[in-house]
Amino acid sequence: MASGAIAAEELEISPARLVDSRKPTGIVAATPERLQIHPDFEAEQDYIDYAHSCLETSRESAMRVQSMVEVGDGGTHQARFERDVIRDSVIARLDQLDVGDASLVFGRVDASDPDKLSRTDGQSPGEGDSFHIGRVAVWDEDQEPVVVDWRAPVAEPFYRATGSEPMGLVRRRHFSTRGQTLLGLEDEYFGDGGIERNAANLEGRLRGEQTLRASLESARTGRLGDIVATIQGEQDEIIRSPMPGILIVQGGPGTGKTVVALHRAAYLLYTHRFPLEGQGVLVLGPNRVFLTYIEQVLPSLGEAGVELGVLADLIPEFKILGRDLESIARVKGDDRMTDVLYRAVLDRERALRDDLVLGFGLQRLRLSVDASKRIVKQARRRSRNHNSGRRIVEDAVYEHLAESARGDYEAEDLRESLHGTLEMREVFEWMWPVLTPTQFLHDLFGSAALLRSAGRRHLDDAEVELLARARSDTADDVVWTVDDVPLLDEARWMLGPRSGKKSRTEPVRTYGHIVIDEAQDLSPMQLRMVARRSLNGSLTIVGDIAQATGAWAHDGWESVLRHLPVKREPRQAELTVGYRLPGPTMDVAARVLAIAAPQLTPPRAVRSEGVEPRFVASATRDLAAGVVDAVRAELGEAASGNLAVITPASLTDEVSEALAAAGVDHGQAYRGALEQQVTVVPVGLVKGLELDMAVVVEPSRIVSEQRQGLRALYVALTRATQRLIVVHTEPLPACLD
Repeated sequence: MASGAIAAEELEISPARLVDSRKPTGIVAATPERLQIHPDFEAEQDYIDYAHSCLETSRESAMRVQSMVEVGDGGTHQARFERDVIRDSVIARLDQLDVGDASLVFGRVDASDPDKLSRTDGQSPGEGDSFHIGRVAVWDEDQEPVVVDWRAPVAEPFYRATGSEPMGLVRRRHFSTRGQTLLGLEDEYFGDGGIERNAANLEGRLRGEQTLRASLESARTGRLGDIVATIQGEQDEIIRSPMPGILIVQGGPGTGKTVVALHRAAYLLYTHRFPLEGQGVLVLGPNRVFLTYIEQVLPSLGEAGVELGVLADLIPEFKILGRDLESIARVKGDDRMTDVLYRAVLDRERALRDDLVLGFGLQRLRLSVDASKRIVKQARRRSRNHNSGRRIVEDAVYEHLAESARGDYEAEDLRESLHGTLEMREVFEWMWPVLTPTQFLHDLFGSAALLRSAGRRHLDDAEVELLARARSDTADDVVWTVDDVPLLDEARWMLGPRSGKKSRTEPVRTYGHIVIDEAQDLSPMQLRMVARRSLNGSLTIVGDIAQATGAWAHDGWESVLRHLPVKREPRQAELTVGYRLPGPTMDVAARVLAIAAPQLTPPRAVRSEGVEPRFVASATRDLAAGVVDAVRAELGEAASGNLAVITPASLTDEVSEALAAAGVDHGQAYRGALEQQVTVVPVGLVKGLELDMAVVVEPSRIVSEQRQGLRALYVALTRATQRLIVVHTEPLPACLD
């Protein structure tokens, strides 16, 4: 609960209905003798009850419509189509109206200036009008708004109004609720007399500060929750930023950049329902653990139509598992691979080595080497991609063979008689084979000669050698790595579909808006893959340069933008307030940041107070035992909340086995996102996750095992909202010593 508040259990009454008369916030005060009933509490509880009643009425109406359109499948094709459209619309509306245990109503705005506050129906409110802000829009039987959707223009002042720019408000009220039950009120006043009543006029004050603090101090659930009730001004500005072009969001750990990006996706779908509902919105995350962690946010906001995925999901026809060594990943991610693959495609478009001579009837049909060179050159000039050029080559070959017969045969006659024979199959497979991406890369990486030919002038000998891999019996047997994904996609784009043949390859799907989280780690080839999916260059790029730890960690956003479709001037926003980390933890992390990324400023922690991070030096041979003791101690301190043991990759299995041997029930991040109270997470998978407690194991080894070791350590130290413990046997890095 927020500072200055008393828990209900301590008062044995309904203290959320009580308020300190000296405080304008409406939050329960810490001095029992000064408590009194808030004059608006009962009225607001009645209004929330009424809103839920209207919500249920809307659900019942939608369900009646659904039952009507689901009766029978008869009628004309037009009638069936119309029923399907209505059914889909009703199902989508039912999904929006299903708020579960989440707060339906979380705020209210009272208007003072009718010219500065826009109603959802396009009209201006009169002085004294008020609107209740909530998760979804709800109307009464007369179609009057009962709850305004948080994304509507009239709700913007709830998130953005300040003392110097009240945006037409005289008061802003925050509700603290549990389900349908109102727990407390917090008021902020604007205009004349506001300074005397509260601090809303002071710039830099957090909006709904005590409500926000109560949310921050609650236990994590293992899933990222929405922040729709506590969005702050700088976050709301990003969420409501115009859709066209590229928006870059730089944010340190705990600034809410991920959840802001997801709320932005929900806002854009609400504001630009047409055309985005048809074009699609895609959210890309760094790994499946992260996707599992964030998967509940958008459905909780009433948006179930956004696609969540990793890059491998964009090419589902290929088997993807594991990662390459960082040295190999570095080469595969380099945009020079575009030239290498293009050269490799040209190497498969070849003239004959010897003249072709075929006996056909009484004639001897001929195709010279020089003629085959001209055919290949012509096909390269005329084809859109490699596979589409095969038909051009075939037609030209039969034309030349017909000409060599001096008019005795037509090209189509020769095609009908010769096509499919062993001789002609060998000719075409040599000159211009039809290739799938897997066949193409399997042949390339499995042949030293093809690699040398394709890589000359683009890669050095050591880099070419890193790309080589043992051949499998067939291309279909190959299990590709995450780092192969952009190469498979590039090959698919260069080769094109297999004309006239059944193929599992799907056409490239494009999206009206793409959100990329942890974008600072994407390689140039991965960014090219994303750019290929952008329909119009509308993207939200989210990340933290200080947390760039991959094989292609970027030192600035300019190098990311070089590989994206920049169709208008990019915009950049920065989140500066840290909500996750208490001050003492942020102070420790800032010491690492000063070395890892000295050009960046650490976020300002909202909570200056907090538990000091604890450093535990274990005996050299008892690291695992030290970790077990630390975990048990933390679980004893906190009965609820989740805990992650963050390890260097080399120690993950050892630590997990030690916990199991000690009888500590725990999960592993490979199998899901924080499904149990204790989870062992390798440092490479912890980025983006939020925890109550974190036990960071052997910082020096985290630093030594990764190319961007100090940045990886910075990531590990900035996950916990409550308590941080560092267990080590080796000397600490100098910045922590």
